[in-house]
Amino acid sequence: MVLRLQLSYYGDVPRVNGQLAVSRAFGDKSLKLHLRSDPDIQDTNIDSTTEILILASDGLWKVMENQEAVGIARRVRDPQKAARQLTAEALKRESKDDISCVVG
Repeated sequence: MVLRLQLSYYGDVPRVNGQLAVSRAFGDKSLKLHLRSDPDIQDTNIDSTTEILILASDGLWKVMENQEAVGIARRVRDPQKAARQLTAEALKRESKDDISCVVG
């Protein structure tokens, strides 16, 4: 028996068989043969000299470059307000993916 999956797009979000968003499919054992979930890892020391840390989902990063996000967070200064502003900007840019954002 051969399992064939079709990768399609809804907006700019890749979906497996037109339903399951690819990022959510990584944990599904039946889809492991069809998807890769190798993480992009970077070691960075975070200490008192770290000015801004932005943790966000691809709904933000698909519509905004790193330095754009840093610029917004720097201007706003308050971490909670910066996260809300970044999320609002991603929505304004018509991101079609889930948007989560934390600024520290």
